[in-house]
Amino acid sequence: MRDRTGYKVMELVFIRHGKTNGNIQSRYIGSTDEELCQEGINGLTDNVYKNIYPPADIIFASPMKRCIQTAGILYPGLYKKLHIIDGFREIDFGRFEGKNYLELNGDIEYQEWVNGGGIGKFPDGEDRGMFSERCISAFKEALLICHRLIQDGELKEDATVSFIVHGGTIMSIMEAYAGEGKGSYFNYQCSNGHGYICSLDICYLEDMKNMESGLVFSPYKEF
Repeated sequence: MRDRTGYKVMELVFIRHGKTNGNIQSRYIGSTDEELCQEGINGLTDNVYKNIYPPADIIFASPMKRCIQTAGILYPGLYKKLHIIDGFREIDFGRFEGKNYLELNGDIEYQEWVNGGGIGKFPDGEDRGMFSERCISAFKEALLICHRLIQDGELKEDATVSFIVHGGTIMSIMEAYAGEGKGSYFNYQCSNGHGYICSLDICYLEDMKNMESGLVFSPYKEF
């Protein structure tokens, strides 16, 4: 597909992995390498049956089990060619990891984190700003891989690229590149098995320096 400027357009699909037991129990599951639960598997299977996921030409994923399992369910034909990028891992919640808000009720550090708008470093965990930078770097790495494959004739210029990652990973990338969208990190939350479909003018792949200033997803939609 070509946009109105005459450049070809690549479609990017960001999908949050299916549910885990920790998700169902509203736990902070970041660095914990949980597998999908049966409800999560069933939900993804239902979504596939409803045909909500665009067919993809190439898929990228976080190295965590819940994302790799999701990729296998959604794109079985591409699973053996799955590109895993370590930087797409979910944030490390530190001392909050594996707990839910009921278990953290009364915890002074947790209350300070909530009162601070959920930004900054998690106690004994990862800083959200650094986490977002990591996710953005991983996204650029994926685009460079796409660029190389296009140059080698192994991927078409107007390919559909699917990313099977985490909620925080999606929020970080959307906050950086959704342009005139909803704005802040937490506005891009999405439920398990859902996410965003974005358009990217491939002129940015031809000159990766533009990634630092001019890259904008336009348009984009939730699904």
